[in-house]
Amino acid sequence: MAELPIVVLPVGSDDVALDACLAALEAGTPPGTRLWLADDARAGPRGCAVIEHWMATTRLRADYTRRQRPIGEVAHLDEVLGACGDADVAVLAPDAVPLPGWLGRLAACLAGDGSIATATPWSNAGEAAGWPRIGEISPMPRDHERLARAAARMPAVTPELPAAIDHCVLLRGSARRRVGGLDTESYGSWYAGLIDLSLRLAGLGWRNVLCGSAFVARAAEGGPFEGDTDRLAARWPDWHARVAGFLMRDPLRAARAELADLFATIGPPEAQPDLFPATAESACGVADAGAGDAGDAAAVDADRTDTTPTAP
Repeated sequence: MAELPIVVLPVGSDDVALDACLAALEAGTPPGTRLWLADDARAGPRGCAVIEHWMATTRLRADYTRRQRPIGEVAHLDEVLGACGDADVAVLAPDAVPLPGWLGRLAACLAGDGSIATATPWSNAGEAAGWPRIGEISPMPRDHERLARAAARMPAVTPELPAAIDHCVLLRGSARRRVGGLDTESYGSWYAGLIDLSLRLAGLGWRNVLCGSAFVARAAEGGPFEGDTDRLAARWPDWHARVAGFLMRDPLRAARAELADLFATIGPPEAQPDLFPATAESACGVADAGAGDAGDAAAVDADRTDTTPTAP
């Protein structure tokens, strides 16, 4: 199996949301996945304590960097992404709650079509990728495991989105580097910087798509900083019309309905097979000789406070 993409989590100031995000990552992401907690000097003492405690026990290959002084959301993310080189990177919002299987399904989406530059999962607060309703903020899903299993049964199709959305996006590293990364001079928010990046990628023939088999929940939508919307409109005059047209046409209506139907009708998870299946000898009452338990200890990178990020 190919190595999974790097996960980048820009650390925010909400320690409660951070704790929930880290718990969801631990529960729904394969052990050994590379995770970069990138802190633009935003986490307070409680947030730092949450990170320290989580780093001591996680099964992920986690690394934490913290700048001494903030440089801004877009500039910091561009710095982090630049340090990742050509690697594919999944960027999570600081308050995102990824559901089980999210990263592998996003990676499979990117691997299945070389023209895809960005893959965005469903979200209850996902704007054009919103579920169960488009363009609305729906309540956080309660049954994460069931919704994740329903999403996993969705057809492997990749419908086009107007742009990637900031609750979660998997970026193809080679495509991102080809267009020069994020525009740190024009935009302050990751929300606007990602839209601009998506539109530049589309202009070179790359695709920004929905990964219909993955779901990342979020309590609220992201949004632009002051002046970002005006700059987007000046650079991309048809942007607002494109989004409005997408919302009115609603090309994802059938896909949302299919996911809703799967969620409503999917049965219980398959029973876990016996961890120690009976052998012919043990079935006859003969004890197995020399059997023992074996376990691998997951290595965890130590906390560090860097001013110059390096990829984990």
